[in-house]
Amino acid sequence: MKDGQLLIFDGAAKPLRLVRMEVPKLNPAEILVKNTYTTLCGSDLHTFCGKRNEKTPTVLGHEIVGIISEIGESHSHLDFNGEALKVGDRVTWAVFVAPPQEIWINKGMPQKSDHLFKYGHAQIKGDDVFHGGLGDFTVLKEHTAIFKLPENLPTAIAATINCAVATVAGAMRLAGSVKGKTVLVTGMGLLGNLAVAMAKVQGAKEIIAVDITEAKLEQAKRFGAMHTYLIDHIKADHKVDVALEMSGAPEAAELGLEMLCIGGIAVWVGAVFKTRKIEIDAEQVIRNIITIKGLHNYNFEDLRYALKFMTDHHQDFPFDEMIEKEFPLAEATKAFEYALQHKPLRVGIYIDELK
Repeated sequence: MKDGQLLIFDGAAKPLRLVRMEVPKLNPAEILVKNTYTTLCGSDLHTFCGKRNEKTPTVLGHEIVGIISEIGESHSHLDFNGEALKVGDRVTWAVFVAPPQEIWINKGMPQKSDHLFKYGHAQIKGDDVFHGGLGDFTVLKEHTAIFKLPENLPTAIAATINCAVATVAGAMRLAGSVKGKTVLVTGMGLLGNLAVAMAKVQGAKEIIAVDITEAKLEQAKRFGAMHTYLIDHIKADHKVDVALEMSGAPEAAELGLEMLCIGGIAVWVGAVFKTRKIEIDAEQVIRNIITIKGLHNYNFEDLRYALKFMTDHHQDFPFDEMIEKEFPLAEATKAFEYALQHKPLRVGIYIDELK
């Protein structure tokens, strides 16, 4: 039997507990992955500081890359793309899993299935412990959408695919074709910069980036932003076809709506925590035939696109800037503190080999 170390989160303002536990025997259709790298997503930071509530105890971290350590006897030995899987393959996987449900699959929203399980968000129950990135292993449950990673894709970049990159892929899907259009992106965190890069690849005519700091705007230029503005310095009469809101700030969502031209589309992604109510001019929405869409997580096709996008374009943009600082697993508390204080695009945590 294997055992592995875990960092257990018991709640905001409580220290992470480093423990060692036995890895349970796999169910026949499960896969055991040796975690190698995890990046801290915004939702991890919100949970750590108490802005977001998760059932505890839990193991945080869901932007994960790992190496297959064991494959259950009844698993298909295939990834979501139909590629053969074997022990030693480097993989990532969807942040959520549930028994296939036709109603949600037909809606293109498997992430809203009943009885959903989310890696890096689940409560520890009994021996069901290894389901987060801040530990040596993850047990991938039956029906998990697994993706084999190409050898040339850097591990740190690959770790962001199964949350940040896939979420932005979903936002671009909801926005429809941006070829030849003017796109506004508000909030130049990782999601915003990814949105700028995807819009550029997909042929947007103009890409406008908005944030509250000059440093973030300078970085956005390196990802393809053609025009940059501090939020207080842009005029709403500068019209756009698509407004992608990645910050969660009500003011940014309102700005995007004001700037939309006739037939424009707003896609809201950032507000995954409580904010004040958004003020909407209903007459404007009606007369300009504006569409507002929300996105939470992503579907399997978004994750497939995210992997292809990063495989094809990881050298076309400065994605090596995403991970500003790395920490070993044992120093994960310092990693959270650094991320909360300095607000980099991402902080990386590498998982030491078992001693």
